Amino acid sequence: MSGAGRSTAAKCLEDLGWYVVDNLPPSLIPTMVDLGARSQGAVARIGAVVDVRGRSFFDDLLASLEDLEKRGVRLRVVYLEASDDALVRRFESVRRPHPLQGDGRIVDGIAQERTLLRDLRGEADLVIDTSGLNVHELRAKLDAQFSDDTEPQLRATVMSFGFKYGLPVDADLVVDCRFLPNPHWVPELRARTGTDDEVARYVFDQPGAKEFLDQYAEILRIVTDGYRREGKRYLTLAVGCTGGKHRSVAMSERLAKRLTADGLETVLVHRDMGRE
Repeated sequence: MSGAGRSTAAKCLEDLGWYVVDNLPPSLIPTMVDLGARSQGAVARIGAVVDVRGRSFFDDLLASLEDLEKRGVRLRVVYLEASDDALVRRFESVRRPHPLQGDGRIVDGIAQERTLLRDLRGEADLVIDTSGLNVHELRAKLDAQFSDDTEPQLRATVMSFGFKYGLPVDADLVVDCRFLPNPHWVPELRARTGTDDEVARYVFDQPGAKEFLDQYAEILRIVTDGYRREGKRYLTLAVGCTGGKHRSVAMSERLAKRLTADGLETVLVHRDMGRE
């Protein structure tokens, strides 16, 4: 998405040794790959920054990606997005129009761009929502993904959240823990969180909690094995309850441990804990 941080992403890849071309016409991406292949290792990793400034880019981009896949090129698509509010603030702060807004409003251009990019987002290997990220946090996410490219590895982020604060837009999988009794209604547990042993014991003593954990962990093994076969490098698992304080936190802690035990590099984030 325009305004979602592509310039920062491009600079990060350049710092990591990638040869980055900004606003490259998508039809020329295969040509760029061919030139890199003839460089005798001088240009081993190429990053192409593509956006809607080319207007008619979309059909060419999908065709170019398909061509590269047929040729066996190791390919990854990173999709940067942000909320409408965040994008509007960014465009207004630099006093620049959205490239698709024409005579309309910034939000009109954003809506049109989301429609154009919908299919591409669905095919992306990594989706990063930059709404709440600063420049350093975005660079850290990209650095974690691309700093060591010698061996593809699936990395996981397990994020607890509260449904009342909204779904994480960059989630690949969503788990709903609201089928379990809420510790919020237990006076001695209300002020505590799912990281406390007492709360975790309460959650997993409920009927179905341990069974859900065991069976969903098995599902995750199937999913992560498939992601590895497909070359996907990043998985965001969002685990939700009403407020993101008790049930989702306790379940996230256990699921993160299962993923780590299965050999995945796993980051645990409690997005909404402490908001109440």
